[in-house]
Amino acid sequence: MPLDEDPGGGDSWIRALAQAVRKQRKALGLTQEDLSALAGCGTVFIHDLESGRKPTLRLNKLVDVLEVLGLQLTLEPGKQRIQVSDRLS
Repeated sequence: MPLDEDPGGGDSWIRALAQAVRKQRKALGLTQEDLSALAGCGTVFIHDLESGRKPTLRLNKLVDVLEVLGLQLTLEPGKQRIQVSDRLS
């Protein structure tokens, strides 16, 4: 989903990720082509990542990009979106 669309689907995380990647890339003076070469992925992936397009987002590629940029993912407790029925336990 492109960044300019937000139908209330809770995509603020991808928007924040895209902005952080773009900001850090520019702060390091890298083009999207530079970053893709250093991270070992295609320029389309970098473009889609910075545009917030989730369908092309692959975790292994994302980690490589973040490593080049000196960034890291952090997992923290958040809201639970689904619950398992007690009957299934």
